[in-house]
Amino acid sequence: MRRRRALVGVLAGSLLLAGCNAGPGQVGAAVLIDGKSVSVDRVQQMIDKAVREHPYGQKLAKEHKLDLVGREIVRQEILHELTERAAQREGVRVDESLAVAALQKDPLATPMEATQQGDTETNVQQLVARVRDHRDALVDAALQTQLALKYVDKLVVTVDHLAISAPEGTTPNANELREQAFEKARQFAASPDAAAQAVAQEAQGDSQRAGLGDKAAAAQSPAFASTVMFGSPVNSVTAFQPTPERPEWLVVAVRERVADKPVSVDQEAQPTAQQLAKVGVRFLQPYLDQVDFTVNPRYGVWDVVGMDLAANESSKKGIVLTVHGATPQQR
Repeated sequence: MRRRRALVGVLAGSLLLAGCNAGPGQVGAAVLIDGKSVSVDRVQQMIDKAVREHPYGQKLAKEHKLDLVGREIVRQEILHELTERAAQREGVRVDESLAVAALQKDPLATPMEATQQGDTETNVQQLVARVRDHRDALVDAALQTQLALKYVDKLVVTVDHLAISAPEGTTPNANELREQAFEKARQFAASPDAAAQAVAQEAQGDSQRAGLGDKAAAAQSPAFASTVMFGSPVNSVTAFQPTPERPEWLVVAVRERVADKPVSVDQEAQPTAQQLAKVGVRFLQPYLDQVDFTVNPRYGVWDVVGMDLAANESSKKGIVLTVHGATPQQR
């Protein structure tokens, strides 16, 4: 019943972008996905529709933020392919009757007003869902929720980790903290034993900042379960900000990833619909190497940490590295 209620809840519930030249084989393409092209013209038509039909799109146009819409359109095209691939592999599907019922109510039919609650990222995602094919958007969301429900109470990752933050009493420098985290991630990835050695050394000075072999269950914190730590394979290292608003980075080496049976945890948190949606997208990460896609640089670069597109390399939300001398293993 829990899965069906969550699924029903999800189902019910302009200028051209300035950019640089397209890459090889991408003339006129915004993105190539497994050999199929989504054209720049098609993306522009969707941007125009967002501005024409939605006050929120008009607001973004006045603020010169339509680049966010273009990137999100390309992102959702990529996620659509990943979602179909994951659904086929995991054996999840949406009943046709539910899809028909959702389209009859069509929660995406209402124009987005200029004033919206929530953050810009979420609002742009909702805007793009409205200019896509509504059936595709609703079914994608439902499948992602089912994927989250299938694994959120089972997935446990074992990690070595280190927190990077400014010394107490000092003013955090965002760029310096980012570079410190990236450098530490590169150290962790230098060899199979590098992370354990570095974490052990750090733990001698401050055991609150570092940990060896700690287990984290997705069910214990659905909000945290949507982070890159829960989508990355064994023998990988990632650096990311658990909470973007806080000046703290986490560097993690993934040692084990198990999702074969439900696990009991202290104070299991019931995920909200929005959390399940984000966790579902994160659980698409293991399928990235099964879908071949190339993004036109005018729309940015793929950022696995955010499962989205960043404007450029320096705008990525973190990094994921493979440990030298080890083979990545998803499960």
